[in-house]
Amino acid sequence: MASTHSYLRPERHISSARVSCHSVPENTQTILKAKLSAILAIAAYNVAKTLPDLLEKIPYHLLDEVVVVDDGSQDGTAEAARNFPVTVIEHGSNKGVGAVIKTGLRRALDRKHDVFVIMAGNGKDNPQEIPRLLAAIDEGYDYVQGSRFVLGGKSENLPLFRRLMVPASALLYRLLTGFPGTDALNGFRAYRLHLLDDSRINLWQDWLDHYELEMYLHYKALSFGYKVKEVPVTKSYKHFDRGAAYSHIRPFVDWWSIIRPIVYLSLGLRK
Repeated sequence: MASTHSYLRPERHISSARVSCHSVPENTQTILKAKLSAILAIAAYNVAKTLPDLLEKIPYHLLDEVVVVDDGSQDGTAEAARNFPVTVIEHGSNKGVGAVIKTGLRRALDRKHDVFVIMAGNGKDNPQEIPRLLAAIDEGYDYVQGSRFVLGGKSENLPLFRRLMVPASALLYRLLTGFPGTDALNGFRAYRLHLLDDSRINLWQDWLDHYELEMYLHYKALSFGYKVKEVPVTKSYKHFDRGAAYSHIRPFVDWWSIIRPIVYLSLGLRK
């Protein structure tokens, strides 16, 4: 059972000095805010060291709610999050990133938000780039994928295994769907919640509780003719020499978790 600590954000309490958002002109930010209700979900597992710095940089004025989903952390992650104007939802145990996203999506649907943004809480993603994702949503795209490899994107200290895995997965998705994507494994994304109204997309299946969910939705969005766009983002691993967890992915077991949605869906073994 998840426990929830809610923060109802009065926008006037957000200091302009604390929010930096130089990527999108002010008038565009106003349009984004007026048109759509957006929620940011942050996947958090033992990230007490990196989470405060990330939460300091969030452009709160563009978001209607920020939710930190603590997936059974044991290092005080939830306590660190409560020092900021965010909603904290705690899982009683570690359930997996797919379960984290489902929790964030339930919150988004309950609050009738229009747009869902998801990012990692371990400091690899730059929250100041959220306006780039929202701007693409405002242009009419349904599913916006962050990419470190398109023009304007940046990759810092990418580990060797990921240098091989990321382009290989991008090539596989390109062959299966025809979409010329570059960074399918990048978890920094935004999408319109009307995708979940599509009866062909069922994120609530039990087998999608770990790394499968992100790849499942990615494949579905690319396969069903939704408007998809990649936007430039930064993915940085520079800070992991300070003791932060580089990755919770286990060799072989979780690699299969990442790959199997492509296998199952392309062969028609799962829906």
